[in-house]
Amino acid sequence: YGEMLEERATELSLDRFIPDIRRIREAARTWLRLMEEQLAPIALGAEPGPEALGIEGQMTRSNPIIFHPGPAPIASESRPATGSVLVVDDNAGNRDLLMRRLSREGHAVFEASDGATALAAWRERRPDVVLLDVQMPDLDGYSILLQAKADPALRDSAVIMVSGFDQQEGIARCIEAGAEDYLIKPFNPVLLRARVAACLEKQQLREQERHTHRALEQSQARLLAELAEAAGYVKSLLPAPLEGLIRTAWEFRPSAQLGGDAFGYHWIDERHFAVYLLDVCGHGIGAALLSVSALNVLRSQALPGIDPRDPAAVLVGLNRAFPMEAHHQQYFTLWYGVFDVSTRALRFSSAGHPPAFLVGSGASPVLRPLRTAAPPVGCLPEMACRTEGVTLEAGDRLLVFSDGAYELIDDSGRAVTLADYQAWAEAEARAGTLTPERCLAFAEGLSRGRGFEDDLSLLWLQFS
Repeated sequence: YGEMLEERATELSLDRFIPDIRRIREAARTWLRLMEEQLAPIALGAEPGPEALGIEGQMTRSNPIIFHPGPAPIASESRPATGSVLVVDDNAGNRDLLMRRLSREGHAVFEASDGATALAAWRERRPDVVLLDVQMPDLDGYSILLQAKADPALRDSAVIMVSGFDQQEGIARCIEAGAEDYLIKPFNPVLLRARVAACLEKQQLREQERHTHRALEQSQARLLAELAEAAGYVKSLLPAPLEGLIRTAWEFRPSAQLGGDAFGYHWIDERHFAVYLLDVCGHGIGAALLSVSALNVLRSQALPGIDPRDPAAVLVGLNRAFPMEAHHQQYFTLWYGVFDVSTRALRFSSAGHPPAFLVGSGASPVLRPLRTAAPPVGCLPEMACRTEGVTLEAGDRLLVFSDGAYELIDDSGRAVTLADYQAWAEAEARAGTLTPERCLAFAEGLSRGRGFEDDLSLLWLQFS
């Protein structure tokens, strides 16, 4: 009948069917030969057991074997996922059978007959799934699997090992080496479809995870770039060092996140010089925006009805301008001072901020904390502030800082306090070594190279 079909296909010029017909004829001849080998003993009075036939059940003359095709697979409402599949087997018949079945399922299928060809095709085509025969000459499936899983370009493909019943012992070590699943020869079409589809679904999930991870990394990179840009803008607002009657220097180390420190100084008029440092609670863009807004108000002296030469009045004006209810519950601490060059009087006021340290210029320098009691700016609708003053001598120095300069953990695991920092600064002042560089080194020593959790700001002024 196969010969008749081939002749008919030739007559109708349906040459594309002829290779299939010839394969069917060859399979029929093989099946007939096997039946003759197995059934001949029956004619001679011998009855082979079911293991000889490779099927279940007893065969007798009175109960002849009837071969039934397997049940047709139940149609699924949703079509299984499709992808690219590489079939690796040294047996051309096995490859052909697998490729036909996979192609009918809609997969893009290509083949390799040995290990070297398989690895080359694998690297070139990057298949989603690889059906890899365990037993092959030269380079077996296990060796191919090890090489693929060690190669970053190949390791993402799902691998299904294919073996005969007598090769199952090798399956376990293949699974341990990274194979996803296995199939036993002869192939069950339903199992083949299910296991390939399961591998493709896993691949799709992994790809979705990778896509999500890449998107998250890109989002984080953009956020870090924006934070760095914002930090650069904040730093650009900081003043340039001064020389002359008042010499200034400063150190600024932003935290890992965008913080809320800002400081500055400027001449109010020919006699009065203002200096200030503020610290917004929290971190992030909101804190930075509030610090920049407050800094610009101080720089531009834009508080209506407020004399910038009156420190307490400036704090009260800022408290009215920046209520925390209008700024996402954020507030800030502030130290503000005004130096009168004609009287050499330094008048200052602070709101919830650490004291500034005034270091005398005598033979035995004395460190004096300068601070007034008041709540942080923005916390209360009304706040009472007072201004205090001190007269400066030629050579006196002033250190204004944020709490990031000392709120760190020492080697014993104890939190450093303001009292600890003041004791250290007093010892440095007596030794004549209290400088911005030494203050920065103190903080960096405690951070042990981990960076700062809070902004660190140090403002240093020396009065001639």
